Amino acid sequence: MNFYTNTIFIKVLDHSVSKESFDLLLDDQLQLLKTHPQPSFETLPSYYESEDYISHTDSKRTLFEKLYHLVKVNALKKKVSLLSKQNPSKGSLLDIGAGTGDFLIQAKASGWNTLGVEPNEKAKKISLSKGVRFAKSLEDLENNTFDVITMWHVLEHVPNLKHQIKTLKRLLKPNGTIIIAVPNYKSFDAKYYKSFWAAFDVPRHLWHFSKISIQKLVEKENLKLVKVKPMWFDSFYVCLLSEKYKTGKMNFIKGFLIGFISNCSGIIKKEYSSHIYIIKNI
Repeated sequence: MNFYTNTIFIKVLDHSVSKESFDLLLDDQLQLLKTHPQPSFETLPSYYESEDYISHTDSKRTLFEKLYHLVKVNALKKKVSLLSKQNPSKGSLLDIGAGTGDFLIQAKASGWNTLGVEPNEKAKKISLSKGVRFAKSLEDLENNTFDVITMWHVLEHVPNLKHQIKTLKRLLKPNGTIIIAVPNYKSFDAKYYKSFWAAFDVPRHLWHFSKISIQKLVEKENLKLVKVKPMWFDSFYVCLLSEKYKTGKMNFIKGFLIGFISNCSGIIKKEYSSHIYIIKNI
């Protein structure tokens, strides 16, 4: 997808892996930020090669990782509960970017017919050891196959954004549901930490979304955004990492305080650290 803008919104470092600097370019019409330059398809995997990339591991080495996995257990239950509210009769579920597979395991235990897609071989190997079922690729899947498609903090990683949304539309059954969770660069914590905001996570995050950008992108494919929900715990996780990037240490008290303030701000302004978007096929 091409965006006709040269406006630099902010310059950001890759704090976790390469320490390289990237620009975030603003598409004013879509209210979407694009990481520039974006790594090539061949070099992009190297930016994920870190033991600290927590979504690709079940590691519990540090207090931070232990807290992450403790919160994750509760978050998984809420995610599956959200699925059931959207589709009480259950059905077929595709999770794109399945990571280490825990969400699909929870969904399957609740009665869903599950399938995952995961490009990272390390994470996929962990999932396979748990019995998670995978498709080789999205392109191999038939049209109008799934009742629900989920992307939990995945859309921001996808190189070809326009093609990805077209693929979601193609795979979804009539009246089916897409659930997308992504960070929100208009949140209080994003504005507070600025270039140290951990959810920019360049260059792994190729795109940076607002509510307006998600709505406009899905409408282009005749999909309808029907609801936006907050991800309450994301602000605390992001603020703790942001404190580490900004100060060099994990300041739990300051991180939790800013996360709490961000959620309070979200209640008033409806701009949370991360949003869940519920999208319907029309």
